[in-house]
Amino acid sequence: MSLFKKKAPVIQEEPVIDTTGLSEEEIAKLNAEAVLAKYDKESSFRNRLPKNLELIVTLVLIAFSLFQLWTSMVPIPAQLLRSYHVAFVLALVFLLYPAKQGMRKDIIPWYDWLLAFAALAAVLYIPANFKYLVSIQGIYNLRETIIGIAGMLLLMEACRRVVGLPILIIVSIFLLYTLYGHVIPLNNILHHRQISLGRAINHMFFTTEGIFGTPIGVSATFIFLFILFGAFLEKTGVGRMFIDLANAVAGKRIGGPAKVAVISSALQGTVSGSSVANTVGTGSFTIPAMKRLGYKPEFAGAVEAAASTGGQIMPPIMGAAAFLMAEITGNTYGRIVLSAVIPAILYFSGIFMSVHHEARKLGLVGMDASEVPVLKTIIKERGHLLIPLAFMIYLLSSRLTPTYAALGAILTSLIAHSIGYWSLLPVAFMIVGLNISLPISYCALGAIGIWLVVCAIRRNLGFELREIPEALSSGARSVIAVAVACAMAGMIVGTVTMTGLGLKFANALAMLAGDNIFLMMFFTMIASILLGMGVPTTANYLITSTICSRAIIELLMVRNGVSTPTMAIIISAHMFVFYFGIIADITPPVALAAMAGSAIAKGDPFKTGVTATRLAIGAFIVPYIFVLNPAMLLIDVDIPEVLLNVTTALLGMYSVSGGLAGFLQDDNYWYESLLLTGGGLCMIIPGWKSDLVGLVILVGIIVLQKLRSKKHGRRKPELANK
Repeated sequence: MSLFKKKAPVIQEEPVIDTTGLSEEEIAKLNAEAVLAKYDKESSFRNRLPKNLELIVTLVLIAFSLFQLWTSMVPIPAQLLRSYHVAFVLALVFLLYPAKQGMRKDIIPWYDWLLAFAALAAVLYIPANFKYLVSIQGIYNLRETIIGIAGMLLLMEACRRVVGLPILIIVSIFLLYTLYGHVIPLNNILHHRQISLGRAINHMFFTTEGIFGTPIGVSATFIFLFILFGAFLEKTGVGRMFIDLANAVAGKRIGGPAKVAVISSALQGTVSGSSVANTVGTGSFTIPAMKRLGYKPEFAGAVEAAASTGGQIMPPIMGAAAFLMAEITGNTYGRIVLSAVIPAILYFSGIFMSVHHEARKLGLVGMDASEVPVLKTIIKERGHLLIPLAFMIYLLSSRLTPTYAALGAILTSLIAHSIGYWSLLPVAFMIVGLNISLPISYCALGAIGIWLVVCAIRRNLGFELREIPEALSSGARSVIAVAVACAMAGMIVGTVTMTGLGLKFANALAMLAGDNIFLMMFFTMIASILLGMGVPTTANYLITSTICSRAIIELLMVRNGVSTPTMAIIISAHMFVFYFGIIADITPPVALAAMAGSAIAKGDPFKTGVTATRLAIGAFIVPYIFVLNPAMLLIDVDIPEVLLNVTTALLGMYSVSGGLAGFLQDDNYWYESLLLTGGGLCMIIPGWKSDLVGLVILVGIIVLQKLRSKKHGRRKPELANK
């Protein structure tokens, strides 16, 4: 009978690591890895495989990266590219990620090998039978339906392992709605015509309007290359340089470490695609420094979480959502990035000001000069690491496609890592070549030639060759979760195209809000936050834009008296839902970034989330501004008007952050906090009358508090709220 006993799952406890004799930086790295494994599912992969299995998986990862690089230069039909992309991703999920957290990470069970090959068989059926599938013109038989069901189930299991339950639950609800929405009463706005199982499965799996639609297409082209660029850039040590650069700029100022966290997270956000990973990566250094200075654990964790979440709205990468937004809205990538600049400035300014007020309230000084690196030394020794990022921005602004911009940036990151500031020579050659219309391939070959000549003269490559396959492997692994999320989001898009749910949802919100634009934005904000909880950046945007953006677009069209949406209407609506979807990462109860920050700070997770929400108040205000005033997105721009609006908005953020912190020039009385918050909102809202009211309140309270502190000295903090 013992043969039939149910075997217990093979669980392996995480080993207790002895930190004796380790440096502070090494301990911080170990703590960061532990927090990532707990709060970031994509970081909990099999990292203790024996050498033979590790070699196999690494070779597959490198092959994936090389395949993507090859297809970026030698294009193949879109559906074939997307199929191969998903095949690689699903196979790697089952090879890299265990079925449950805590399971052994030093073996690949037989059933995961089986699932990996099953995923390959299901997905590669499309390219293997491509001509046949095209010839039958959407009339699929039982075989295709079975293959489609298998492929979708394997994708959903991959999602559960690497992305998490929230998006799996959301997609499942959408699929159930597709199949059973017809049973909803006919007079209900959500009712749709009956859709058979076969038709739904085939639509989701065999067309370019489901799993293999636009989201996975963007993942297979732009997103992969830019994540790969980030992996190459990370190999150069740019992440640590961002922290040191922020330390040099702000470390000695009031509340230094917190301001360092804001600046370094903003810089890291230019290349990072995850708020949790950003929180842990920079927070493992900045949070302990904040606590040493005197910040409460909850505040220290909240600052890092709020700033790192803001990294997802920071141009030029924007958590990879910028590429999706460009594709979905029909605008250029450069247009999207340009529109994101002012909102990002306002967001980070708000957090920076909140940190400043809190530091002054607590009487915290900056870091000791001995702890702060010298800016001149950083620029001299490591400033060349910024050349690839600057070159990428130049390429994007020169109307080159994102694909070529990413390839150029990857090449430049290798060159800069190799020969330092001498990399300016090949970069200059490429810039001149592009300006005189030299073919891109000639520009690249010329740059490589100059690089090799410099290396020959110096008799030193400047880095170890093994770093290249390491970056290729790391980049491919980093894209897995994003690609799975994009494929899952494709099923949401498929539901919307089959059922018309986007328009139905917009009509439902319109019925609730009437013609009130503020109510419409409020309801859309709530929906975006709820849909974005626990969901990665790319999938987050895809879900919120597919379901929620249509409502704002429809009402703005009516409000502006146009029959077709303008660029300003489309971008402002998409930016609105994107912002609030991202803010879900610090909004309780889920608040994954805040939880990661609290784990490093050893503080209360809920209090950390609440504090992070308060610090990121700008993210709750700014989207309302740019919907009402698209000039803030640099669309149809009048320069003097934009400068005035940005100036008053910054003053407004200063006032609001002072009101919420309970301190401006002195500890606020309760009514001063209310007036500062209200006056700040007046300055943030477009219009000279409201600006004047807010400015009078701000100046009045500054003068009043300065006179009060000069006459009586600063009041004791415990009296501040009396």
